Amino acid sequence: MPYSTSLPRLRFGQTNSMNLIAALEDLLSGSSSCGTTHLIAIDGRAGAGKTTLAHELFLALSLTRNVTVIHLDEVYAGWEDALGEALTKTFTELLESLKQDQKYSLPIYNWNIMAFDSRREISPCDLIIIEGVGSAQSIVRECASATIWLDIDPALGLQRVLQRDGVEISEQMKQWQLDEAQLFQRDQTQKKADFILSTM
Repeated sequence: MPYSTSLPRLRFGQTNSMNLIAALEDLLSGSSSCGTTHLIAIDGRAGAGKTTLAHELFLALSLTRNVTVIHLDEVYAGWEDALGEALTKTFTELLESLKQDQKYSLPIYNWNIMAFDSRREISPCDLIIIEGVGSAQSIVRECASATIWLDIDPALGLQRVLQRDGVEISEQMKQWQLDEAQLFQRDQTQKKADFILSTM
């Protein structure tokens, strides 16, 4: 049964945010299912505030542990295959490396040239926070200490993304919303999340 709370505007320091952090601290005090590294995945529709929450959790949880944040915007294989097999393959390789307490060379996508052109070394550590659409899919849930779903109305999410990234990606975002909805429906991501937060 998922926890349910509200986190208006994702402002760190509000009571519900502190309750979430306290709950996560309890979970992180236990053993990990991914080698020596705990995982937290933050998922939800585009524009829900995943990056903001990841930053706030990083600030709070890194006070007493070594924390790495992975932003999936840097990992997606472009617009058309962002949520497909390439992402699942990357997760598979990352998780297998962490289970063996080994480093993983994460491929990084360059949106300017629309191709992978670099890598980022991900080392086992106390905690890795993965944020982005698709971050809490089933293969990650099997290893994660906690998964968080951020709930938002799709229209509001689209408005936030276009305000942030520009109206020139309107057509891509319309297809993106269809793709993410299909993924979430197929994977039952929200239903299976440990925490459900509302940004509405």
